[in-house]
Amino acid sequence: MLSISNKSITKKLSENIVLNKIAQIAQSENKNVFVVGGYVRDLILKRERSDIDILVIGSGIDFAKTVAEKLNISNVNYYKNFGTAQFSFDNMNVEFVGARRESYDRNTRKPFVEDGTFEDDISRRDFTINTLAVSLNAIDFGKIIDTYDGLTDIKNQIIKTPLDPFRTFDDDPLRIMRAFRFAAQLNFKVDKNIMKAAYDMRNRLSIVSQERITDEFLKTLSTPKPSIGLKLLFESRVLEIVFPEIAIMSGVDQRKDLAYRQAGFHHKDVFLHTLQVVDNICEETDDVWLRFAALVHDIAKPPTKKFVEGIGWTFHGHENLGAKMMKKIFHRMKLPLNKLEYVQKLITLHLRPIALAKEEVTDSAIRRLVVQAGDDLEDLITLCRADITSKNPYKVEEYLGNYERVMQKVRDVKERDQLRAFQSPVRGDEIMQICNLKPSKKVGEIKTAIEEAILDGKIGNNYEEALSYLMKIKEGFLNE
Repeated sequence: MLSISNKSITKKLSENIVLNKIAQIAQSENKNVFVVGGYVRDLILKRERSDIDILVIGSGIDFAKTVAEKLNISNVNYYKNFGTAQFSFDNMNVEFVGARRESYDRNTRKPFVEDGTFEDDISRRDFTINTLAVSLNAIDFGKIIDTYDGLTDIKNQIIKTPLDPFRTFDDDPLRIMRAFRFAAQLNFKVDKNIMKAAYDMRNRLSIVSQERITDEFLKTLSTPKPSIGLKLLFESRVLEIVFPEIAIMSGVDQRKDLAYRQAGFHHKDVFLHTLQVVDNICEETDDVWLRFAALVHDIAKPPTKKFVEGIGWTFHGHENLGAKMMKKIFHRMKLPLNKLEYVQKLITLHLRPIALAKEEVTDSAIRRLVVQAGDDLEDLITLCRADITSKNPYKVEEYLGNYERVMQKVRDVKERDQLRAFQSPVRGDEIMQICNLKPSKKVGEIKTAIEEAILDGKIGNNYEEALSYLMKIKEGFLNE
């Protein structure tokens, strides 16, 4: 059971240089200030945090100016529209805000802000675990102020709203996604009233910008166990709005042929399998884009699902269609386009390594995998390993052994064939000169033919053999 006291909080605050200096300045300026929100929550949960929110009774901007002057901080960011100021000190990011009251127009999540009391400010916060405040005032330094029973909810590991969740989500629908993100981040449960409100209010997300929705979704994907948040998004039907292509995976049975059942390689349900793959890969990487690739690697299984007599359900070509789907999804979700090719590559290739685990696989097939995966080969294998969701430990061990066998073949071929940054050793300019060609499609075809010969093992990956091969094949291209 979590145990916390004012005494232990006071001790922790006293050890923080930034908060001590702010408390001293507040006393000299006769200001009432409090540390609030996430910093207090994480202090209680013993989680590291470098962001500190300071609540000031009065002007947050004016007090921030005073603190910055006394600490000789010149780089201060002021946000007058929001009444906030921010600076960094002693590796901590400190934000100041004056106590305020908020009211909302139903057509926007941007609040109308006016000066308020301490109680007004605490009541406007999203969840009870974020309503906790600790006094930095000399008279009661370190005192925990728990207006909405946030300590109990932290002890019970549950997400609740300080006010009626329908009102909370009506004011700012993005808080629906934040509730599920905090659940995944902290491994907390979500109050049943939040689930009901999320379900009923999910269409209110239409007033939230896509950028904010996507940012919150990626934060959920960045948590230690994203499946917690993703399941809540699905159960509340919010996922149908945020990422419908993932939502429709639920209920899609995977292949049921005898060999497949014996292997026990995946979950029966594509959605549940995908959640397990995401959780698996999170144990190996913090890279949110590799995690995203894990989330979408089977995204085209629903549209490619086909029943074949004697085999069962099949999903032929789902890797290629899934890669094609990414462009539209990246644009709709306003994801960074510089990550599109990476994700497409991993989806396209995610079935390839296991097919190369057979003993009789050719060096040519290995070369093609190495060249196609390029610098992302290790990420591809990480994804493939995460894709093993069998409950049978012997099968898991077998498949992991298969992937290690593939990687050993890869290492052997890469070392022998020098495939780093692969392309034809004879470049386009030289092909044009030897063949008396101008820049054209034919130059590319000749260059590709040389590269294919190297990949097939007909010639070595070196200039001499490539040039000799060019001299042999050039007439055939020129006479076409």
